[in-house]
Amino acid sequence: MFENFDPRDGKRLQLLDENGNLNSEVKDLPLLTDIQVLQAYKTMIITREADEWAVSLNRQGRMPTYPPVKGQEANSIGSLMAVNNDDWFVQAFRELGGLLVRGVPLSMHYLYFLGNEMGSHYEPKKYHVLPISVPISSQLPHAVGLAYAELYKKTNKITLVFNGDGGTSVGDFHESLNFAGVWKAPVIFYVQNNQYAISVPRHHQTASTTIAEKAFGYGFTGVQVDGNDIFAVHAASRIAADHARKGGGPTLIEGFTYRLGAHTTADDPTRYREDEEVKEWKKKDPIIRLEKYVLNKKLITEKQIEKLKKEAKKQAHAAFEEADSFQKESLENTFRYTFKNMPPILEEQLRQRRELERGVN
Repeated sequence: MFENFDPRDGKRLQLLDENGNLNSEVKDLPLLTDIQVLQAYKTMIITREADEWAVSLNRQGRMPTYPPVKGQEANSIGSLMAVNNDDWFVQAFRELGGLLVRGVPLSMHYLYFLGNEMGSHYEPKKYHVLPISVPISSQLPHAVGLAYAELYKKTNKITLVFNGDGGTSVGDFHESLNFAGVWKAPVIFYVQNNQYAISVPRHHQTASTTIAEKAFGYGFTGVQVDGNDIFAVHAASRIAADHARKGGGPTLIEGFTYRLGAHTTADDPTRYREDEEVKEWKKKDPIIRLEKYVLNKKLITEKQIEKLKKEAKKQAHAAFEEADSFQKESLENTFRYTFKNMPPILEEQLRQRRELERGVN
């Protein structure tokens, strides 16, 4: 199917336009059902409300540095809805919507960004989610390893791993794609191309016309999709997942999207991009686009949407309060999760820190 959308020919998969109209001419693509569309829309709403509340909390001094998701919600939500719940989900750090699709409590997301180790404790057999790995692209080798392990065990499970466009300039990205191609690992590399690696525009870090075309150099298929179109994201991810399960190996999906907010709350995007550019991308907002669709199809009413947004805001506030009242992080947890058995050098450091806390010289 992807041969009809070869990124080397300048083609991009889009199904839902900015006015909420679904392209009826594209055939043989897996489409979301009406029930799934409503589920996706509701998840996008809570994701947006929770995300904006996190930014507000940072400005209030109640939450440390936070990376906004605003504008990119369709990517993780659409792709996670296309795979099985026991497939591995390896996140970068803008996949809040995907976590909610998996049923991860919103409070855990807040807990992580409050600096509490328990915010990374996803029960493997329940969620099949890996924690955020802060060094850029460092999650990719783990994702390929997971995929290859499942292939070796013949479980028919796949791995879906996320990365940003900036992460494609890191060695881990190339090494991971190389091994995945050689091993035919059942992995989907999903790159959220939000146009900027912090302050560096995409064209300043790679001469490739698209990111998707990088896949062909490693012996597998790449496709670029409109990352603000949840129908396109879901369809591409579903096709890639089916391909991987049948032994076809990896796929690289480039979600062509935009970061409406800052890289993190420590960033000032007005220093490197024009307001006019942001205004143009706001017209392509994935939530507004899907909202037009559900209203046009009468799947929901304006009144129901208003109620949904109010409930989502309350849910976000309650989830943060739950996280904020959680048992505070302990000194021991700083040392606890690196090694199964703590080596002597860390035991000594922990002892010294305890003495400092007690005021012992």
